[in-house]
Amino acid sequence: MTIVVDSQIPFFVETIHDGWPQVTVLPLRGEDITAAAVRDADVLVVRTRTRVDEALLRDSNVRMVCTATIGFDHIDTAYCESHGIRWMSCPGCNARAVCDYIEEALNEYHTAQRSNSETVLQPKAVLQRSGLVIGIVGVGHVGSLVAQMAEKRGMSVLLNDPPMHIGVALEEIARQCDIITFHVPLDESTYHLCDASFLAQCKPGALIINAARGGVVDEQALLRSGHPFILDTWENEPHINTAVLDKALLASMHIAGYSVEGKKNATQACLDAISEEFCLPILKCEKKAVPLCRIFNREPCAREKHRSLAISGDNAPGWLMRVSEQLKAAPQDFEQLRKQYKLR
Repeated sequence: MTIVVDSQIPFFVETIHDGWPQVTVLPLRGEDITAAAVRDADVLVVRTRTRVDEALLRDSNVRMVCTATIGFDHIDTAYCESHGIRWMSCPGCNARAVCDYIEEALNEYHTAQRSNSETVLQPKAVLQRSGLVIGIVGVGHVGSLVAQMAEKRGMSVLLNDPPMHIGVALEEIARQCDIITFHVPLDESTYHLCDASFLAQCKPGALIINAARGGVVDEQALLRSGHPFILDTWENEPHINTAVLDKALLASMHIAGYSVEGKKNATQACLDAISEEFCLPILKCEKKAVPLCRIFNREPCAREKHRSLAISGDNAPGWLMRVSEQLKAAPQDFEQLRKQYKLR
């Protein structure tokens, strides 16, 4: 049995190496997961950067596709289902990490005021203010945690999630909320959910946060609206719009869910699904560093001998501001910065 896995998924290779000796694991960079590379694979384990569709799978032996992510809009699920290929995602795996990201974003957000026609950030943290109303669009694993966090901070919470029959109308979110954060999957019903019409209904100065999927927000409409915004996910990643980036109060490179625990949860979910599908022993992954030479199946060179996959990053207050400054300084390095980001 052969598994092709994105080498950026931590803990996976090491765990299988120790627990499924009969399984061959081929770790590849996301850009190297091609039709030729997966032709003889039984299982494919990917992240959002790999488009899994007929072009990738048509001539392959793949029987199962796992994505170590909450979202699955990068998988042509209809094709998989019509060809007997089981697929799975990991809903909720990094929900706590995304909630922590939103809390950090709010902690670092400051009231924007106009001075000499320029936006000046005043040193008054939004979570220390009373009477604020936050609107949460999408009340699944992430949105539910964000709601709990906001309520504990003394904020009034309005929810909107039509598929789950939760909360108020989207128009009410726009009219009443000082902060609006999106936590929905990307599909036909949510593409440009935050568009010019929605933004026109929002309260003046309402903060828009998107840590869901880039296409949920119409970035050009957002830019024209004048509303302050914080973005973790972008349209056309990794080739993001630098005009939008420049105007963002805070910006990051799709890393809201990047935590050690979130990555471990996703890897474990994938391992559990593969174990069930192919009747393999149950494995429990551990949060341990993986030598890079093991990831790429080769002997370590002298410089790499002691290098390992970083699993502990910057958690100190202000970490999101530092990430934002890094991205704004080098937007062309979006993908590389994302790959190098140390898990919180």
